[in-house]
Amino acid sequence: MSLNNIEEIATFIVADGKGILAADESNPTCGKRFDSIGVDSTEENRRDYREMLFRSKGMKGNIGGVILFDETIRQSAADGTSLRDVILGQSSLPGIKVDKGLQPVEGCPGETVTVGLDGLDGRLKEYASMGAKFTKWRAVINIGEGIPSDKCIDENMQALAEYAKCAQDNGMVPVVEPEVLMDGNHSIDECYEATDRSLKSLFVHLEKNGVNIKGTILKPNMVTSGKDCSEQAGVDEVAKRTLDCLMRNIPAELPGITFLSGGQPDVRATAHLDAMNKIGGFPWKLSFSYGRALQAPALRAWEGKPENISTAQDELSHRAEMNKLASLGEWEEKFEVR
Repeated sequence: MSLNNIEEIATFIVADGKGILAADESNPTCGKRFDSIGVDSTEENRRDYREMLFRSKGMKGNIGGVILFDETIRQSAADGTSLRDVILGQSSLPGIKVDKGLQPVEGCPGETVTVGLDGLDGRLKEYASMGAKFTKWRAVINIGEGIPSDKCIDENMQALAEYAKCAQDNGMVPVVEPEVLMDGNHSIDECYEATDRSLKSLFVHLEKNGVNIKGTILKPNMVTSGKDCSEQAGVDEVAKRTLDCLMRNIPAELPGITFLSGGQPDVRATAHLDAMNKIGGFPWKLSFSYGRALQAPALRAWEGKPENISTAQDELSHRAEMNKLASLGEWEEKFEVR
């Protein structure tokens, strides 16, 4: 793949309906997922699981990039091939999560800011030397009584912008992830307002920091009801409200928006993405950057057993293919029946 600059890399990742496989779970998070299938979270088991995902036939043509965790980008497959090269062999690009997690926002109970700017330039230089082509930083915005506050939003978006500029200065595409959490009983209106405020602040800060929007990918939440809300918005309402919020805030030169699934069931996340692309009328690619919504069926099928690898890979391949169709506005629910 001859990709000469960050604009070409960003465009490649979301070209032709492709999206991103988020495989950047921290070891504790991976441990929780392995607990659900009764598998010990050893380094070897984590390596075997991710190798299984990356070698799935459905990676090719459907997945433009894979976000990795620090441990994974350093690992080699069982045959000695680096996992980075396994990904490249599927015509996909390796990326890396670079934030250092959350800490409380001073004076703002219940709110957090993402940290990791200290030492970031050095970490990025190392990852670039290892072949990473893009990076990811996640900000977390909670909805609750009196929150999110302007202070929380602005501190998180300023950090996202500083990270994005640093990534670009090191020749890598920044994926900027301002996630308004689904946790809570808030309405879709409250999610819309928090998402609108977050995106508005983000693009102000990106511009102030001199970030090249053409070499950036946005990874936002969809505008949904809180998962504990008694009135859940339907697929069409989610699609319309999300698109309206994006059209108000996102510059046309952004190459791609790759949604996070945020805990949505896998088929529902696909349906929401498809509904937006069927509406159409926007200037950017609308695609996916799913973790659980791509991995969950494969994880359940795998169970840590070598004899289940082929079945698990078929599950990952199916979800990747379904989400590519959704990114093109060509998915139908009947395609889920196998």
